[in-house]
Amino acid sequence: MNSKVRNLLTALAPVVIAALTSCSPVPYAEEGVSPLFTFPVTSNDTPYSRCLSGLNKIPGNHLPIVAVGEIADKTGQINYDDNGHALSQGVSEMVMSALFKSGKVNLAERFDLRIPLAELKMVQQKLTDLQPNAYKVQTSDFVVLGALTELNYNIVSDGLGVWVSGVGGGGRTVVINVALDMRVVDSKSFRVAYVTSLQKQIFGFEVEANVFRFFGTQLVEFDAGRIQNEPLQLGVRSVVEMAVYQIMTDFLGLPKTEGCDLAETNFKREMRKNPK
Repeated sequence: MNSKVRNLLTALAPVVIAALTSCSPVPYAEEGVSPLFTFPVTSNDTPYSRCLSGLNKIPGNHLPIVAVGEIADKTGQINYDDNGHALSQGVSEMVMSALFKSGKVNLAERFDLRIPLAELKMVQQKLTDLQPNAYKVQTSDFVVLGALTELNYNIVSDGLGVWVSGVGGGGRTVVINVALDMRVVDSKSFRVAYVTSLQKQIFGFEVEANVFRFFGTQLVEFDAGRIQNEPLQLGVRSVVEMAVYQIMTDFLGLPKTEGCDLAETNFKREMRKNPK
């Protein structure tokens, strides 16, 4: 064995032994271990949450009753690495949370009626003290429906890397986007009263550095890097909250908050100037 490799292994041996010793279950047989707790619980807000919260300050009564139906994931995208869906399957719940943040609607449950219907069945079977006429279900004024309709990977990507004599580094960036189509249906006439279609681009970058060295016939490799991506599901929630904000302002007529207008890209401006 090469002397440099031997010296390296000799230096690493105490670290490996200490690590293995610390992994021994014997010291924790009776008392157990303290669970790792790092970052605190925080509110799950997006940059658009303040726009919805701002509506809370607007005086008003006789609030509309809104029910949220299925907001399905219709992108068809599966994350095979994690054996699951690429996008959140809880978009309906995101819409309910966004509507609640606005403080300008009364929410009526229509998405999951299993428990209310089970309660009513128990009343009808006289398993509780309540009478059947005690249940009065509010009718909704509007129902919100829709779907996640797009997940486009790698809209643009670029990168650069340089390696000389086994030493080098590089970086790359990538942009993807997610889109939502949502509609408001009049509960009385089933007329589609309002439709919004929004998309958001999501950015990520990766930086890496590598060192490769041969010691005799042995290859020693050192890697270092950093990957930081805008959370994909945060992008979904952001699109949802902006869509709900549009419903509250464009459809229901509430005044808009400064700085909460829908962003317009250069691409959209050019499309408007040259529709053909």
